[in-house]
Amino acid sequence: MGYSLSCVHDKTISNTADLISTMHVSVHFLNEDGSDTLMQKIRVATFQRRPLFDDIAGTLARLQDDLAWCDNQGVELAVFPECYLQGYTSDQQIIARRAIAVDSPSFNDILTKLSPFSTDLIIGFVEQGIDGYYNSAALIGKGKLRGIYAKNHPQEQAFLPGRDMPVFQKSGFLFGINICFDANFPDCAKRLSTQAARLICYPLNNMLAVATADKWRHKSVENLRQRAIETACWVVSSDIVGVSGDKLSHGCTCIVNPQGEIVARVTQGVEGVVVFDVG
Repeated sequence: MGYSLSCVHDKTISNTADLISTMHVSVHFLNEDGSDTLMQKIRVATFQRRPLFDDIAGTLARLQDDLAWCDNQGVELAVFPECYLQGYTSDQQIIARRAIAVDSPSFNDILTKLSPFSTDLIIGFVEQGIDGYYNSAALIGKGKLRGIYAKNHPQEQAFLPGRDMPVFQKSGFLFGINICFDANFPDCAKRLSTQAARLICYPLNNMLAVATADKWRHKSVENLRQRAIETACWVVSSDIVGVSGDKLSHGCTCIVNPQGEIVARVTQGVEGVVVFDVG
């Protein structure tokens, strides 16, 4: 079975973002008899945003604006950065203060505020688990918690490593989540592709010391390209951007096709969003 790929690319400017690139992709699988089968697609939006810290209300207000825009664009799945809900830190005391349990009234209030929107979202958050703290990403749809992925390879000592590698479904389209440093481990992505996932979403947080940020500026993209090629999956990343104290993130928010080609990317150094019909 082979396939052919056709794309139409257009750009527009919106007050929601500095740059929006919308690409419509049709993937046709060629059957043994030569017939052409149109495969299912999913419209994905991935956001590059400046971080907020200890301001869940402010983050929710931005999420509501972004999700309202997504609904108007027919987006089915929106991806946001690592620890975006409360703000990223590696400090154990701050992690303990920011952590939130998914069965808490506070998290239920978050779900309620996100319930009006049709677009599902993946958002990174600091999770209070039964046995400790996790660097996690929640999949939320219409005010319901549809699933959680906990970072399998946290480099922060205060976070426990996750063990599970769940696969989720949206409109019949299978996808999974890896988080930031997980992209350095091919096995994480392979565990998803062997469960028939066709898309891997990577919440990132590349807010680093300036010299380190420069080092990872290209390496982060290359890691994503390699994971796409190895698994034959689409890859979508969402990153933080800007300056925080003495740290910097250039922003590595992009969409990569299964051949390892970057088909859409938010401009480095600015907030923005890209939208792509993947599949």
